[in-house]
Amino acid sequence: MVYLTRVEHFNAAHKLYNPRWSTAQNEAVFGKCANENWHGHNYELYVTVKGEVNEDTGFLMDVKVLSDLVKTHVLDIVDHRNLNLDVPFLKDKMCSTENLAKGIWAQLAPHLPQGVRLHAIKLYETPRIYVEFFGE
Repeated sequence: MVYLTRVEHFNAAHKLYNPRWSTAQNEAVFGKCANENWHGHNYELYVTVKGEVNEDTGFLMDVKVLSDLVKTHVLDIVDHRNLNLDVPFLKDKMCSTENLAKGIWAQLAPHLPQGVRLHAIKLYETPRIYVEFFGE
């Protein structure tokens, strides 16, 4: 089994806010992240796929194809967007980094070539905070 990782970057704004709660409760739980004027992050996205090496090419998969899939199914949707308002796969969900990583998985997994599986989504919200999702 070989693992291949593509690293990408995107910028997006969001806020953490539960509409079922009062403003005071949101501020108590989410602090500055509940700011009504939003806040942004410079996200680092690591997409790791796994599978067997093709004997004819020596590749697990063509990295250009992986790059194009990430661009089409993730970056074009989230980059320079408001995650709460502009991203269909986050509609009616809390816009946490955890839910964003799960949504990215769902966006990519169905589009991988035969014999290639998604292994992990690692998403850095800041240089010191990241989420890993393994599809479980």
